Amino acid sequence: MLPDASLDLLCLGEPLMELNQVRGVEHYLPGFGGDTSNCAVAAARQGARVGYVTAVGEDTFGNAFLKLWNTEGIDTSCVLRTPDAHTGLYLVSHSKAGHEFSYFRSGSAASRLTPEALPENQIAATRIFHASGISQAISTSACDAVFHALALAQQHRVRISYDPNLRLKLWPLNRARAVIHEAMRQCDIALPGIEDAKLLTGLEQPEAIVEFYLKLGAELVALTLGPEGVLVATTEQQQRILGYAVESVDATGAGDTFDGAFLAELASGRDPFVAARYANAAAALATTGYGAVAPMPTRSQVEAFLNHPDA
Repeated sequence: MLPDASLDLLCLGEPLMELNQVRGVEHYLPGFGGDTSNCAVAAARQGARVGYVTAVGEDTFGNAFLKLWNTEGIDTSCVLRTPDAHTGLYLVSHSKAGHEFSYFRSGSAASRLTPEALPENQIAATRIFHASGISQAISTSACDAVFHALALAQQHRVRISYDPNLRLKLWPLNRARAVIHEAMRQCDIALPGIEDAKLLTGLEQPEAIVEFYLKLGAELVALTLGPEGVLVATTEQQQRILGYAVESVDATGAGDTFDGAFLAELASGRDPFVAARYANAAAALATTGYGAVAPMPTRSQVEAFLNHPDA
């Protein structure tokens, strides 16, 4: 049995309002995004006790996020309101090459987050703390805040989860590699995606990539492979968990959904290989609708799918 804690998962990062283009038409659907916010929502929909650390503007988008998180049952006691900065925004368009993103986030409230603003008591009272490369790429102060949060989590013996989520529009590869590798050295649960990991490590084979992250210090690596599923590895065992075939229309939040569902299952004490199978199903279902958050499934939907995957 895992030790008691106020929260199962605490995420830190930047929320972004989303405008997502519907295929075949010119208008955009409003929604919610931001990788760690998406992760928090996905975990909450699986029944996990989740909190979020960030800053949003005193604007309509900030109000909308607070309403979303409260509706999802996410603890917002560590969400700051910043009167002189805006909440970030991004647009998603679709083409034959896949989904494409355009960001309007410079100077956002979340990018102004500092180490001094972090809630040590909340970090100490969670089972898993989660951050990402994007959380560190948006500004120098946010990067420092994440490293400080990782240090606090280590100090309080909280498990650390980290998704590199490489965005080369935000920083050059050499800087991203240095920062992300250092963060990965401090994490317990590494959640890289295959394309990001190839760029960051210079390796091509999934088995070599998971070994790289295990040697950096992670006790558990879940390397997502897109439609091919996920390669889960510990120091004792590696296992490839196949993905699920669905009628996909938009993969915008699939990786974040995997992260949230996987971490929710781990926090409940689930075996990581079983947790990955569950998270694969959640991620697949998240691609059947438009937007990052709207199509994220609940636990009952994931369990129904797992019981009848061909229905």
